[in-house]
Amino acid sequence: MFKIGDVQINNRVVLAPMAGVCNSAFRLTVKEFGAGLVCAEMVSDKGILFNNEKTLNMLYIDEREKPLSLQIFGGEKETLVEAAKFVDKNTNADIIDINMGCPVPKITKCDAGAKWLLDPNKIYDVVSAVVNAVEKPVTVKMRIGWDEDHIYAVENAQAVERAGGKAVAVHGRTRVQMYEGKADWNIIKQVKEAVNIPVIGNGDVQTPQDAKRMLDEIGVDGVMIGRAALGNPWMIYRTVRYLETGELIPEPSVREKIDVCILHLDRLIALKNEHIAVKEMRKHAAWYLKGVRGNARVRNAINECNTREELVNLLRQFVEEVEAKQQSDAQAV
Repeated sequence: MFKIGDVQINNRVVLAPMAGVCNSAFRLTVKEFGAGLVCAEMVSDKGILFNNEKTLNMLYIDEREKPLSLQIFGGEKETLVEAAKFVDKNTNADIIDINMGCPVPKITKCDAGAKWLLDPNKIYDVVSAVVNAVEKPVTVKMRIGWDEDHIYAVENAQAVERAGGKAVAVHGRTRVQMYEGKADWNIIKQVKEAVNIPVIGNGDVQTPQDAKRMLDEIGVDGVMIGRAALGNPWMIYRTVRYLETGELIPEPSVREKIDVCILHLDRLIALKNEHIAVKEMRKHAAWYLKGVRGNARVRNAINECNTREELVNLLRQFVEEVEAKQQSDAQAV
């Protein structure tokens, strides 16, 4: 357990904010698998201020997801402050997070995301302005630096703390690395040793054992899991259990995977409508099937599905085929 401001986080496992993924349907599913904190996908400050309908819909939070961190991004102090004030007063988020890690060029060319990492003074300026404008605790998600020549993780985290930020999440890669190469946990450790606010470590946490190693070796307060949870909320559940009891519970069966995939689909339909949800769910369904033998054909067929019925029938049929093959293999032994 740890606290972010006055918000109690009941365990040390945090779902990372992933763009195009972490909507309410996905977050709630992961929350039910035991995440201590879930983070919403990043929302544009200007989208909020211009009352963009799609942006405002992204602010929806189901009470069952809480505690929840809602992430905003932007490249200008004034608009970030105004967007934070809107989130503070008009949403039921528990925490306001500022994105200072997104490496995508269309974000960084607007001076947003990872572009902030080049100047600790600017970070101090914007975080203090946001902190002074809102009541909810303010946090920052960042990378260790822009490139290997501009790694200011310690200075940037200290700037967040001095400005009144209540926690910092650190992804152990630079902006230039994107999602390639190895995350540098040693720099996350340097950050942890340099500040007194909670530090949440992120990067290369692919198994429950990785999470424990990060907590034990780096000393972080929490572990943030991102890509390893795609189509795999069991990663969250297995990690929480492993950290609490030392027990490594088995991976789910194919049927369990598909049952949760369909639950996720139905939540997405309720959130967005069937046409949009089925299109969005194609990538998620492929993630749920990752690692299942013989999935190539069905993963291709998923991309042709346009209705809930088509997608569910395809997935259920695949489960029957896998279980029949498992039964016949067992009998042959």
